Amino acid sequence: MTHGGFLHSVRDFFTASERQRRIATAAALLLVAACATGPHVARQVDPREMVDLSTLGIAIDLRYATTNNFMHEQLYPVAKAYLRAPAAQALVDVNRDLAAEGLAVKVFDAYRPYSVTVKMWEPIKNPDYVADPKKGSRHNRGAAVDLTLIDLKTGKELAMPTGYDAFTPRARNDFGDLPPEVLANRARLREVMTRHGFEPLPSEWWHYDFKGWERFELLDVPLTELSGSSPAAPRPSGAP
Repeated sequence: MTHGGFLHSVRDFFTASERQRRIATAAALLLVAACATGPHVARQVDPREMVDLSTLGIAIDLRYATTNNFMHEQLYPVAKAYLRAPAAQALVDVNRDLAAEGLAVKVFDAYRPYSVTVKMWEPIKNPDYVADPKKGSRHNRGAAVDLTLIDLKTGKELAMPTGYDAFTPRARNDFGDLPPEVLANRARLREVMTRHGFEPLPSEWWHYDFKGWERFELLDVPLTELSGSSPAAPRPSGAP
């Protein structure tokens, strides 16, 4: 490497490091402000209320436990996806129906600690894509799930309008300028999810809220505290 190239590399490194430091500082200040003036956020939850989706045979691709996300950093210390027990039961029923067609769901995100939402808000500040910490996210309540459809045999994702967390108009549930196959796949996901008590977010084809999410409080319980504490996996409705 030339002397000039080396200096450019050093400069780029410190520029990126400084940008990350500023975002982290801003997020920390926002969290302090949110705690002082924002919604009530619980720091504890009965473990029996939260279900580890990996115990249900549901495919998981938890993007925020990796750097493959819009923040380009690992936000979760463990790749664990949790939902409130009623929402988890409904997702089991979704998978049961899809299995008859050779399909299943794959989850990108579920319960999200409140402190992570605060950190996400700082670089985006658009409530269409990231919840405003002043209100909190339905993910923070364990009552929202981000997901897609996959082929049950191959595990391959079905074609959808965009990739996950593509914050563009094309990701909207009412965007119509799409190939027929993509429109059909999006509609199939929406149909099966709404039939089992989930409601789509207009701006994101992958995001669904469980009806009655208001009854669950906002949580800032670390995923590491929930790990290993899930109750027994629920069975599909009507199972013996």
